[in-house]
Amino acid sequence: MTSPASPASSRLAGLSPSALGILLMLLGMFMFSLNDAIGKWLVATYSVGQVLLIRSAVALAVLGPILWRFGLPRLFSVERPRMQAARVAFSTGEVVCFYWAVTYLPLADVMTFWMAAPICVAVAAPLLLGERVGPWRWGAIAAGFLGVLIALEPFAAGPSRGGAVLVALLGTACFAAMVLTGRQLRGTPDTTLVFWQICGALLAGLVMSPWDWVPPTAPDFALLGLLGVVAMLAHVCVNRALKLAPAAHVAPFQYTLLPWAVVLGWLFFGDLPRAGMVVGALIIMGAGLVIFVRENAKG
Repeated sequence: MTSPASPASSRLAGLSPSALGILLMLLGMFMFSLNDAIGKWLVATYSVGQVLLIRSAVALAVLGPILWRFGLPRLFSVERPRMQAARVAFSTGEVVCFYWAVTYLPLADVMTFWMAAPICVAVAAPLLLGERVGPWRWGAIAAGFLGVLIALEPFAAGPSRGGAVLVALLGTACFAAMVLTGRQLRGTPDTTLVFWQICGALLAGLVMSPWDWVPPTAPDFALLGLLGVVAMLAHVCVNRALKLAPAAHVAPFQYTLLPWAVVLGWLFFGDLPRAGMVVGALIIMGAGLVIFVRENAKG
């Protein structure tokens, strides 16, 4: 159920709510891609823990007024605390794995693996959520994993790449687990979920950063803080897009992350996509879209 845009906002934009939702989704995906590229740039100099610590601290500072208005008691009064803790653990593991993986792999490669998360969710949903899976969905799942294998190019991977690929796959699994636990916490306000997610990353940064601390320059400190701000704005764009337009109209545009990852990876790092990665990414995208269409038709 989507909430319609106000007449004033629709006239101001000069677009229909669905068209505006699509544009916001595209903007959100670009901002996520830019955030990932900045993160890859920074982890070449600073440790993953240091990036997490400063990014999360700035994000909490920016969120402070919103959290205060929301009410601290509501933040600490959560449903299903164990499930909440599991979601925070998965979200923290996902972001740690992502930053570690982009230290050694091209941005487009890592994003290709992350785009396989919906396929992992489709596999686990029948077991954990009791959802029924039909032949179309199983076929898309099989095709998606074939795409992952092609993108992996296991026989061409050296020892250093192999380790980074395993970390990327672990991060993909954590992301899928975060989505699954999030589905079971639909009654929790978004503000509460975001607060504890940031706190989990902040705690991980506090534990990891003292082991390899590099004093940041003023420009780099600004970039480290910008990571959290850009990611939050991207979430705002995506959430607003889903309120302006049906999910069926905007969700497929999440795959624009991949072309942006290719473009930004080439511009910032000189990375050119491998043929296997391109073929695997196209298969993964196709499989993900089939799963999305079938689930939307079922709903």
